Amino acid sequence: MTDHDRTGGPGWPRRPRRRGQGELEAQVLAALRRAPGPVTAAWVQERIEGELAYTTVMTILSRLHAKQAVTRERAGRSFVWRAASDEAGLAALRMRRVLDGQDDRGAVLASFVTGLTQDDERLLRDLLSDVAEEPED
Repeated sequence: MTDHDRTGGPGWPRRPRRRGQGELEAQVLAALRRAPGPVTAAWVQERIEGELAYTTVMTILSRLHAKQAVTRERAGRSFVWRAASDEAGLAALRMRRVLDGQDDRGAVLASFVTGLTQDDERLLRDLLSDVAEEPED
């Protein structure tokens, strides 16, 4: 097969564009954040760009569930799904996962902090100060 054949030359159907890594997960999460409450996989499938198979949507939802990015609850014989948190919460979860995968947490945090802008460093100091001032339960 030539490059011309793969790109939909004469007589060949054009293949849809391949999505980038994580793009489908991001689309599913965006749909769940717009949802009025817990929704079915079919509801998500209807709101994702392109024609995705139901099984593909279920695979993405299951992967997101394993990553703790979505929650699910039983509804009859299937599940209803919802985003576990907002964008900031999901970004924080990804950051914790990266940190958890490193042997030297101190080195990772030090490298992260030295790369912050002055404004971000000030914000981080303020947030840490607020946490330190909170009474313990």
